[in-house]
Amino acid sequence: MNSHIDDDLLARYAGISESLPDAAVWGVEVHLDSCSGCRSRLGEVVHPGTASMVARVGGELTGSLPAVVPYRRFGVVRRWSTWSLLPRLMVSVGALVAALLLEVVNPHYPSPVLLIAPVVPLFGVAAACSRRDDPAWELVAASPRGGALMVLRRTVTVLTALLPVLAVVGWAVGTSVALWLLPCLTVTSATIALGSLLGVRRAAGVVAAAWVAVVTAPAMLTHQLPDVLDADKAPVWAMTGLVLAALTWTRADAFQRLASRN
Repeated sequence: MNSHIDDDLLARYAGISESLPDAAVWGVEVHLDSCSGCRSRLGEVVHPGTASMVARVGGELTGSLPAVVPYRRFGVVRRWSTWSLLPRLMVSVGALVAALLLEVVNPHYPSPVLLIAPVVPLFGVAAACSRRDDPAWELVAASPRGGALMVLRRTVTVLTALLPVLAVVGWAVGTSVALWLLPCLTVTSATIALGSLLGVRRAAGVVAAAWVAVVTAPAMLTHQLPDVLDADKAPVWAMTGLVLAALTWTRADAFQRLASRN
């Protein structure tokens, strides 16, 4: 595509032509997202009935979603984050502080910080792709930069906010970064990969429950850290994380069809 969309392609897009490939549709929508001139031209060639419907729906959205209008001004921010992440991040930080206090009080028990650090981000990741937590869900998810890219961007936001806190808490109790970082990234990758089947919200719950059953509960019962958290298991965690990341990449299209699961 050149600097602007040619008239024929714009007319075919406006007419929802079945002969227009999906790749061409996505290219047009990405361009329209940043080019006011072509958006104005689109308004001139679209069917009057469609234009009237869009104007009516736009007016209703303006009245019902004042916090997300104008969308274009905050579009980039909303693709990377949403206000619903803030309380979840605060709860995650609170859980880490509580784990730190427990470890200070009972230093002879398995490290609570190490036991919860890998799954702490999942509470925020669960909201990365959730129509229940984002009032502008339909607007963002249906955009050319929605779907898997939106999930990954918001997951990066969650990790960027929590990893420094995890590092500080781990340093305070003398827990090596190597013991929790790779499990944390692998568990997050597992959530996104499973999210392509179940929806990210449900996948986060499943992965967190599995972690509690396989790692946290046995550690509490035996008063010993499980072998999966030993330093020599780092290569296994790294390889598993890479495999899950590759699996997520192959199933990226599935995130465009998960509206009813999130």
